[in-house]
Parts: sequence; C-alpha cells; structure tokens
Amino acid sequence: MIPFARYLKLSVLVASSLTLCAHGAQAPQHIDVKQLSKKVEDVVVPLPNEVFGALNKLGSVNWKEYVRSDKGTNFTERPRIALLLGTVIADGFIAVQAEDAPAVKEIGQRVQTLARGIGVERSITQHAKAITEAADKRKWENVRQELDRTQNSVQQAMNEVHDEKLSQLVSLGGWLRGTEVLTAVVTKHFSTEGAELLHQPDLLVYFQTRLQAMPEFDLAIIREIRGALVEVKPLIDVGRAHISPESVKKINDITTRLDYGIVTRE
Repeated sequence: MIPFARYLKLSVLVASSLTLCAHGAQAPQHIDVKQLSKKVEDVVVPLPNEVFGALNKLGSVNWKEYVRSDKGTNFTERPRIALLLGTVIADGFIAVQAEDAPAVKEIGQRVQTLARGIGVERSITQHAKAITEAADKRKWENVRQELDRTQNSVQQAMNEVHDEKLSQLVSLGGWLRGTEVLTAVVTKHFSTEGAELLHQPDLLVYFQTRLQAMPEFDLAIIREIRGALVEVKPLIDVGRAHISPESVKKINDITTRLDYGIVTRE
C-alpha cells in the first residue's frame, strides 16, 4: 500500500489488519489476487502480509535468505533517494517475515537517513524509534504496523509539500523489490497459485502512466524502469491463462536487474 490526491495507497508495502495466518493453514486450491488486495479507483492493490501469508501456505519459505544486508549507495538525486527508500521499506517487511531483529533495526536507521535526504525525516523519527523498540522485544506485528505508518508518514509529508511524484517513486521502488522477492520465492517453489499473485496488470499500467508524467526525472534508472515495465506487461497480463514458470523467471530477472540499478551507482 500512496497517499496522494485522496491519500491513495498504491504500494505492495501496505500492511493490512486482515493478515492471513502464515503457519498451520491448509494450502488453498486457488489464489485470487483480488482477495488479497483492495481496489482503489479501479486499481487492484496487493497487500503484502496477505501475499506473504499465501506464499507460506503454499510451502515453507525460508525468508532469511531474502533478507538483504547491503545498505545501498548514498545518492543526492531526490528521485533516486525516493526509489531506494521504497526498496528499503520493502526490505523491512521481508526482515520482519524472517524475524531478523538486527536487520529490522538497521533498516529502521536506513529509512531515517533516506528520509532526511528528501527532507521528511521529522515525519518518521518516532516511527524509527518504535521500530527499534518493537524489534528488540520481538513484537513483529508492531514492527509491521510501524513500517506501514512510516511509509504513510513519509508520503503524506511529501504530498504536503507537493512532491507527489517522489511519493509515487517510493511506492514504485517498493513494488519492484516486493516483486523481485515474490518471483524468487515462486520460482524456487513454483505453483500456478503462487504465480497468480503476480497478476497485477492494472497496477503495472498505473505505474507506467505515472512514469510517463515524470519527464523532468531524466535519469538512467528511470528510463530503464520505463523500458522494463513494457517487457513485464505481457508476462503478467495473460487474461484467464496461467502465468508460466518461464514468465515468472523472466520477471525475476528483470526486477532483479532493476533493483540492482536502484541500490547501486553505475
């Protein structure tokens, strides 16, 4: 789950109070991504806790192998900072799934540093402190809630100073990182039900439309993302057909490449 216009939440990072149980539940016969999401202005928005829970139902996932220790590069360009901030918040949700307290605390500090880089640090200071305290006590649901509040506070602060486009880039960065990890998990434990979680054509078109409205952000990584979304669209917009293992692997290759471009300077 981005607050802009009517504080619209459009990100794979939105936490929900309807979290699915991650353990002990029977694997579903079919996963309808629309049941793991909410619809806002005709756009299906995937909810991360539901997606993670559904993946766990389909098979045991070792979330620790997806926790990233690399802090990423320090950038000065605000669009790049916004993209990186989105990926780091996504990493926070993954670290919570892995119940990795040191990683969660480090991510909380990284989020605060990146928020400072785009001028919204004051909006998340209390959240960063709460994330650290909850991680120390292993209160994972509290950490999830604070991560969600952190993202909302950052994006609301940006919207208040008319930085809606940067807010959208935070959401895009999170979606790309979330999709990278989702496709990695599904590739390793393939099932048609898991692949169905990638069926988000409306959300992808939404991001394409928003990127087209950002000609002033003439950065190599933004251009690369624009081109990559064109590659991804036919792989996930398959109508009533199933998304194939080959398509899942291709999406993973693309999003892994984009994520590398977001966190490194080359």
